[in-house]
Amino acid sequence: MSATRLLVLGVVRMHGSAHGYQVRRELLTWSADKWANVQPGSIYHALKKMTAEKLLEQVETESGTGPDRTAYRLTEDGETEFQLLLAKYLSQSGEPDSSQDAYRLGAALTFLPALPRARAISLLRQRATQMEAQRATVAGVLEHGTDWGQPAHVSELYRLWGAQVGVTVEWARDLIARLEAGEYVMADDPGQSFGQRPA
Repeated sequence: MSATRLLVLGVVRMHGSAHGYQVRRELLTWSADKWANVQPGSIYHALKKMTAEKLLEQVETESGTGPDRTAYRLTEDGETEFQLLLAKYLSQSGEPDSSQDAYRLGAALTFLPALPRARAISLLRQRATQMEAQRATVAGVLEHGTDWGQPAHVSELYRLWGAQVGVTVEWARDLIARLEAGEYVMADDPGQSFGQRPA
């Protein structure tokens, strides 16, 4: 699944209801086209597809000087899907070189404050544990790769992956520590956290 799905659900959720242009404008303001590879056409496609899947529902059509705009809001199933995708993208690490994994993690981090603090920490710990396992796998390949018949220079690819995983593990551990210290307003903290539904 793409990062676009979570981002569109999240923007509609945080506004209570939103039309396609509003979702597009919000995501482009965040530069999601660069860090999550979100394309304007994919936003409108996601709105239509998730409406057909009953994750979103049409709530009104705005009339005015321009074309009619259909507004959308999350259904109960849409809220469930948002929470599932958010948890999945925070906790599950893909391959070390996966751009899709990076896009999904970026989308999940955007809505990190929509989670209770302990839940966010738990999910990030799961990701860090998986990445530690990836780092161990890379280290094993570096140690024994030539035994498997790989050309010697292929080890440079594994060194690169190992470095990428190492940096990401350090970042995840640092974020966990900052969350444990109370940084950021989370869903279960007093006040309005980013990405929360309007009251």
